[in-house]
Amino acid sequence: MKSLIEKIKVLSAKFAPDIIGIRRHLHANPELSELEFKTADFICKTLESFDIPFTRNVGGNGIVAKIEGPNPQKSTFALRADMDALPINELNTFEYKSLNPGVMHACGHDVHVASLLGTSRILNELRQHFEGTIRLIFQPSEEKFPGGALAMIKDGVLKNPIPERIYGQHVLPTLEAGKVGFKSGRYMASTDEIYLTVKGKGGHAATPELNIDPVLIASHIIVALQQVVSRFAPPGIPTVLSFGRVIADGRTNIIPSEVKIDGTIRTFDEAWRAKAHEKITTLANGMAESMGGLCEVFIAKGYPFLVNDELATAEAKKHAQLYLGSENVVDLDQRMTAEDFAYYSHIIPACFYRLGVKNPSWPNIRNLHTPEFDADESSLETGMGLMAWLAMAELRIGKD
Repeated sequence: MKSLIEKIKVLSAKFAPDIIGIRRHLHANPELSELEFKTADFICKTLESFDIPFTRNVGGNGIVAKIEGPNPQKSTFALRADMDALPINELNTFEYKSLNPGVMHACGHDVHVASLLGTSRILNELRQHFEGTIRLIFQPSEEKFPGGALAMIKDGVLKNPIPERIYGQHVLPTLEAGKVGFKSGRYMASTDEIYLTVKGKGGHAATPELNIDPVLIASHIIVALQQVVSRFAPPGIPTVLSFGRVIADGRTNIIPSEVKIDGTIRTFDEAWRAKAHEKITTLANGMAESMGGLCEVFIAKGYPFLVNDELATAEAKKHAQLYLGSENVVDLDQRMTAEDFAYYSHIIPACFYRLGVKNPSWPNIRNLHTPEFDADESSLETGMGLMAWLAMAELRIGKD
């Protein structure tokens, strides 16, 4: 076992400069969800250079590669990375900053893809040391509903045969490079988008008695809906309800005829999730009607909550401790953020863990979904090596 770990570490160090170059290319050339055409081409060309077979156009721009050891039918494990970027204008000034104005890899998907490509190269070099097949999933459109995971699943990415487990790795800017984190059970929240259209009767702001003010109605609706969390949510189920966009296109002396409100609700239980949708609809309609207006409610159901299989996560954590040392493996708290990796986790045993990318010398955390996001590139050596080891630890020849 130790000799195999050493082989992986040697290869990780050897390949790190190339994988850093791949990450920088991806970072400089980001593409939005469903538009990852050049990214997919680049991944395919890289896999070809590694002599790794693959299938493309799975669930859109998705790519599925495979590496077979001796006795490839014995077992199948899956590893996943997402490839899309965000509609953010990058403010970094380093040489590999985004070349596409208004588009940026601000969620670390460039790190994810580069790391998995490094993992694929390691696994291909060491394929005689494991039995079975390792399936590599390069997934598009994680950042956009309904999510690339769902499209790839519909295209059969988890079939022929069904993988025994799937692992996913995601950057965490608050955790130092060289460390990783795990959380068993329910880890990330479901996410749904809320769209409200409040309708009234517009007019002159100086004659409110002649109007039905949708701005005032919208204000009361936003406040009233906080009851969904504070008065209706079961205390043992974390729930967040937030509104981030309110459009009332009037003027200082013009009351508009309608107001649009956009928000999100996130939680960890499917039954309560459905009930919360009903509460939002009932409260919004009731408040609007009580003030003489109307409210149209549309809730776009998004990703389910992400659940990490207890056995798979416990074993992955144990393997990570062997590879990195116990001092570099931490326990994580639940997060109200969401991930379409959740779809995989509701079908087969899954483990979605975090890769530290923080450089301790940086004065500020360069957080996800910000124009200043960046990753300490030493994390790529950790990420590709650990993911290779996590798969090989379960499939290695002579496993205890």
